Amino acid sequence: MQEEVTQKTIALVIKTSKLNASVLKAAMRMYLNHRKQQAQNKHGKVSVKKLVGEGVGVSSIEVTDNNIKAFERVARKYNVDFAVKKDKTTDPPKYVVFFKGRDADAIAQAFKEFVYGNEKKKGRTSVREKLNKFREKVSQDKNRERSREKNKDRGQSL
Repeated sequence: MQEEVTQKTIALVIKTSKLNASVLKAAMRMYLNHRKQQAQNKHGKVSVKKLVGEGVGVSSIEVTDNNIKAFERVARKYNVDFAVKKDKTTDPPKYVVFFKGRDADAIAQAFKEFVYGNEKKKGRTSVREKLNKFREKVSQDKNRERSREKNKDRGQSL
């Protein structure tokens, strides 16, 4: 079982009248080129050097939020290539997000969704806080019932 997991197989379908080494070699080259192109088309976080090296104008936006991972998820959703650099010179660290100039509309929409999601999360109360409130209410009700019982017993004994 372990060998099956560690080994990978590739199925190539080739239409040819005669299979020889050169045809197999050409098919393998085509497959490897296809895999290389798929790897290059991935979007998301890249280095600043790679982003600038593509020859397209680069724009940037400053982000002060420490929750930069949430932005990365949203940016991948919009297929945006971006690079994040941390500016350590300021006291609360700022993040500078670099992106391609042609992706300006997509990055603007990604930022809108990111900000909306953060505001939505800030407005919510945590489940633990809700549980603590309910525990306090229940404990207050129990104390009230105990005091009523004590009062009843004392009233009857007189």
